[in-house]
Amino acid sequence: MTGVATPLDAPGRPTSARMQPAALTGTGTLLRFNLRRERVRMSVWLLALTLGTLATAAEYKTLYSAPEERAAAVSSMDSPAALAMTGPRPYLADYTAGAMLGHQMLGFMAVLVGLMSVLTVIRHTRDEEETGRAELVRSTVVGHHAHLAAALAVAVVADLGLALLLALGLTATGIDGVGPGGALLYGLAHAAIGLVFAGVAAITAQLTAHTRGASGLALAAIGVAYVLRASGDVGNDALSWLSPIGWIQRTYVFVDDRWWPLVLCLLLAAATASYGFVLSTRRDVGAGLRPARLGRRTASDALTRPSGFALRLHRAALLGFAAGLCLMGVMYGSILGEAADMVESVEQLQEALKDIGGATVAESFASMVMVVVAVVAAVYVVMAALRPRAEENAGRAEPLLATGLSRSRWLGSHVAVALTGGTALLVLAGLCFGVSGAASAGDGSLVLELTLAAAAYAPALWVTVGVAVLLFGWFPRAGAAAWIVPVYAFLVGYLGPILQLPDGLTNLSPFGHVPRLPAAPMTWTPLLALTAVAAGLIALGIAGFRRRDLDTK
Repeated sequence: MTGVATPLDAPGRPTSARMQPAALTGTGTLLRFNLRRERVRMSVWLLALTLGTLATAAEYKTLYSAPEERAAAVSSMDSPAALAMTGPRPYLADYTAGAMLGHQMLGFMAVLVGLMSVLTVIRHTRDEEETGRAELVRSTVVGHHAHLAAALAVAVVADLGLALLLALGLTATGIDGVGPGGALLYGLAHAAIGLVFAGVAAITAQLTAHTRGASGLALAAIGVAYVLRASGDVGNDALSWLSPIGWIQRTYVFVDDRWWPLVLCLLLAAATASYGFVLSTRRDVGAGLRPARLGRRTASDALTRPSGFALRLHRAALLGFAAGLCLMGVMYGSILGEAADMVESVEQLQEALKDIGGATVAESFASMVMVVVAVVAAVYVVMAALRPRAEENAGRAEPLLATGLSRSRWLGSHVAVALTGGTALLVLAGLCFGVSGAASAGDGSLVLELTLAAAAYAPALWVTVGVAVLLFGWFPRAGAAAWIVPVYAFLVGYLGPILQLPDGLTNLSPFGHVPRLPAAPMTWTPLLALTAVAAGLIALGIAGFRRRDLDTK
């Protein structure tokens, strides 16, 4: 009917405005849905971080029970290299078990909590857009800011949950110097730094159209924050005040218990999250603010081959782990010359190093550190070996395999990158460890010794790849079980000698069969056996993949 007004055409209420949902509509529903999706992953994160902290606190209580042992710890930690790895010097004034926890663990845990928050926010924002699920959800009555708000809310729940678990757990331990107030401050410091990096992830999720790019930018911010903190604690203190990690360390938890640095973290978290919301209004769904770089008109010869294409997919993770392992090697190597002084009065560590063997304490200490280096490299190879599963789930594997590309060649290309990339990471980390250690200990022969010691763990890495490939080939939904290998290797390989765990537990890990160079003599038989096991597992996994159906989209 012409000229007849309807309720939808009421003056002052444009139709488009009325049909547009409020910016936060649907946030509560998305939050509940995200928490349901995160229930297993979040539980694993929180339990691992809490139990790791409580185990470390109990270890400090056992290792440094006597005043002379704590005095020796102060002496060994009061050096530029040790302060760069731990935290600022004021913690050393009253070095109780609680002060040790704040000094040596707070910076390290900040990186892990930041990683948890970043991955959580990116997974529920940029990853949802990249897979097309966000556009589908937002076609319903869901506000423009609902996805980001729900993602940040999940990170808040995780960070506050961790704070509560740490506060209750540390209070219940009854460790000297750990009171309820300090335990609460320690837990909230973790929550504060987690919120900061959740806000950083809210910004990086708007900058790029790809999940890996958004995660990489946020993780680079964590790395910069850690480096600034380390540089400031060694030299110019102003640099530490440029880092949120430096802020939480300057709470001096279990020493002075200063609360006000947490306010700085909360202000920065609010500012970064708010800026993330602002940036989200300046782009389309699925797009990023940073324009995509124009590629070549034709693909390079390498990209036309399965191995070259697989390397391109793994390049960012490989370079990131290379930088991290090199930095780790340099930092551990910088204190290698002081290893004897660091463990001089710690009976448990002396016994652990004695069991490892070695002509000097430096060699035994280096052998213990090699386990950590190998475990970090194992984290990369698990990620690389499980990348085919991600490609399959995203529906990108099916179009490739519909061509003349065989399943064996496609999976084999990813496996080859995992094998060669993991080995290269070991050699690089060993080289950096050796160069830094040689400078610290004044022994040039350590360069070659530590490089070869790291390379000796390559067969154990290959077995780790084999386990992941076997699970992917035959039991793809159980692929996450491959993470048990590096986690178990760390527990029995690094903590086992300190906690004096039975040798039988070590033998269940492929890393437990590697000779502990440079402290132990080289033996080729276990390395050859591990190589044969890895080859068998990989062949069996590829055979399983050839026989099963793809998860199609």
